[in-house]
Amino acid sequence: MSGATSPSPARGARAGHGWQLIFADLALILFLLTLSALPAAEAESGRRLADSEASERDARGMPRPEVAPAQALYRAVPGGPGLGAWLAAQQPDPRTTLTIFATHRAGDEAQAWARAEALAAEARAAGTRVRTIITAGDTPDLYASLAYDEPVADPAR
Repeated sequence: MSGATSPSPARGARAGHGWQLIFADLALILFLLTLSALPAAEAESGRRLADSEASERDARGMPRPEVAPAQALYRAVPGGPGLGAWLAAQQPDPRTTLTIFATHRAGDEAQAWARAEALAAEARAAGTRVRTIITAGDTPDLYASLAYDEPVADPAR
């Protein structure tokens, strides 16, 4: 019996694939780093870099409003506060805009507009800047989003 042992088939197979796994991991990491850097590059340049053809088609279409992420959401619920009372409970800030989102089924456009306009009138009476977005959908819906949409004033000016 000699002191040298032959490697088992499982050890030999595993050792032969180690470099492939390392390259696969590195490729995945590189892909994720590149993907995560894209939004920052687009923000710095002020234009979309991911798909210039789609960006050009969007530019020719209807203007789309910039809606900031919601800081607070309002949805009328039975027994809950009205929009005016809800707005009074929010921290006042001149940068906020209340966006009213209304979704309607085909043929119910007038009803969706009336419901959205009633909410908008209540918000305006509370002294809030209002924007209304009405779209077609499968389910009628009505809610409002309070967000910091206005740019911060430059204190140097």
